[in-house]
Amino acid sequence: MQFEYRTQGTCSSMIHFEIEDGKLTNVEYTGGCNGNLQGISKLVEGMDVDTVIQRLQGIHCGMKPTSCPDQLANALIKAKEHLTNA
Repeated sequence: MQFEYRTQGTCSSMIHFEIEDGKLTNVEYTGGCNGNLQGISKLVEGMDVDTVIQRLQGIHCGMKPTSCPDQLANALIKAKEHLTNA
């Protein structure tokens, strides 16, 4: 299933991703640090959603209370809620 998440508090503005059988695929950020975000996208490709949340949630960027990885974790939490309620 495809998802779109509008980020908050980061240089990136949007995250697009898919969840297939509990695995994260096709992660694409809009905006932000292109090279770093491509790296994150490739590293999490095919990983279990809960593992990605566990590893990325709570990461800060400088003095910001969040980061692009943290926003991906938040997006996955919202997506899981949607899947549970669907």
